[in-house]
Amino acid sequence: MVNDGDCVAIFHSIHRVMKAEKVLKAEKQQILLIPVPRQLTSDCGLAIRFSEATRAEVEAVLAAADLNPTEIWLKQTGEFRQL
Repeated sequence: MVNDGDCVAIFHSIHRVMKAEKVLKAEKQQILLIPVPRQLTSDCGLAIRFSEATRAEVEAVLAAADLNPTEIWLKQTGEFRQL
């Protein structure tokens, strides 16, 4: 579900992740709502996946909507690294 070069944004609550999905899709960002990968932990259970190439755009849209993620992780060579 998460490939190398993908970022995963984790939020504090299901409400915030759902709102973030709505805002990002309204701005035509290529994102996908996914279950939080097993290697990562979150009380919410859902996360947003996007390409590392669009990270700056995604973060700008989220910041403008005051929906900054709690954590952003990047998958590289099969492992997650926190950004």
